[in-house]
Amino acid sequence: MPKAQSARPDTQVQPDSKLEKRTRRIFKADYKLRIIQEADACKHGELGALLRRKKLYSNQLSDWRKEYAANGFEGLEKSVPGPSPLKSPEQRQIEKLEKQVLKLRNELDLANDYLDIQKKVLSIVDRSNNGNTP
Repeated sequence: MPKAQSARPDTQVQPDSKLEKRTRRIFKADYKLRIIQEADACKHGELGALLRRKKLYSNQLSDWRKEYAANGFEGLEKSVPGPSPLKSPEQRQIEKLEKQVLKLRNELDLANDYLDIQKKVLSIVDRSNNGNTP
């Protein structure tokens, strides 16, 4: 005889979209320009409400304004997070190779020192063997 269905609650876990990890937001250049124009049209005291409504930070707006003032619409298109690199990829590759050359030179010097020591030891052994035999 089959068992009766148990009255256990459903243990299936349902994902909650609020708890999922958020990804970095990416803003298009036309959106940035529209926000800058809306911010410029704001009266005294309305800017904070605009930023809260659009879920933006004041430093984002100031960065976008600086980029727009410096390079126009093309300045708004670039949106690489973090500081710009101080060295080009070629410069980093050159530094890496220079470190590798220095390491190999040090290893070569060490190997030559080992060879010099081996030669001296062999010389001493030869002298002691030749000196003991009449």
